[in-house]
Amino acid sequence: MSTLPKHNALGFFEIRLESIGGLGANLAGKMLAETGAIELGLNAANFSSYGSEKKGTPVKTFVRFCEPEIEIRDHSPIEEPHVVAVFHEALYKTVNVVSGLPLDGVVLINTTRDFDEVRADLKLEYGTIALVDAMGIAVEEKTKVNTSMLGALFRICDFLDPEAMRTVIRRTFEKKYPHLVEPNLRTFDRGYNEVKFKTYEAPEGTVARPFKRAQSLLGYQTQLPGGLIAAQANSILKDLSGSRAGMIPVFDAETCISCAACDNVCPDYCFVWEPAEDKRGRVQQFLRGIDYQYCKGCLKCIEACPTDALKSAREEVGYAEQHRVAQVFV
Repeated sequence: MSTLPKHNALGFFEIRLESIGGLGANLAGKMLAETGAIELGLNAANFSSYGSEKKGTPVKTFVRFCEPEIEIRDHSPIEEPHVVAVFHEALYKTVNVVSGLPLDGVVLINTTRDFDEVRADLKLEYGTIALVDAMGIAVEEKTKVNTSMLGALFRICDFLDPEAMRTVIRRTFEKKYPHLVEPNLRTFDRGYNEVKFKTYEAPEGTVARPFKRAQSLLGYQTQLPGGLIAAQANSILKDLSGSRAGMIPVFDAETCISCAACDNVCPDYCFVWEPAEDKRGRVQQFLRGIDYQYCKGCLKCIEACPTDALKSAREEVGYAEQHRVAQVFV
């Protein structure tokens, strides 16, 4: 049986997974809790918090562990976790992912960047940062981000036995998806072995960042007269970049024939057109590029493109901002 290295006042060791829908954080939380409860003799609880269950929307998954003699009667969201795992860096834009992290907490990030860059984005003054290229591992092994993140989490939570998780992975996939067992085992092992750590000591007198609950701007006391809903019912004014799960379409103007097949399947105003004369002097609409502000990475355009002018690529930090062709709505 495993023994918890630390716990809060209620006797719980707590983990919060910050993700977007479609990356498998909910399943990762279930598998993590199952490993602790069934394989290692701990008491465990897992549940998730999300809105529309839509791919690309923010998701939080919570896992609590405690010794077997302690009952888990607390099912409130975890606000002061010992470990935070961030499945997608775009969450920084809208979610304070490290809110409530204690001075000795650990934050795991799926990224290819270095420690100091990540720390600056998180505005983190203290604690341990763990980095793993979970998306890169998943792409190479043809699996999902969640299994590589689980591998890194097991390296962080060294009271958990990695072999127990391997058993859970086999049990999870062997009946419905037996061909995915070995790839997921490899993905888990790579996440476990490839995660890197750096600790930033808290200056003397530093106080842990308190957790702040998000407050709706349109409560019963603050909504506009007449019950007006200020949120737009379309994506014209929204930034959908936080919905992307790591892959984006890349445009090659040289091979594009401006057939508009991409625009026909795009749900979110991504493609930017301009009038120009063709070889015969006729005014036609030509594709200029992609407005990545509205692109949520569905990649339907790539499937529709007949000339391979659109190809999928892993999104690198800053690429969308540098190659964005802005829409002009009139």
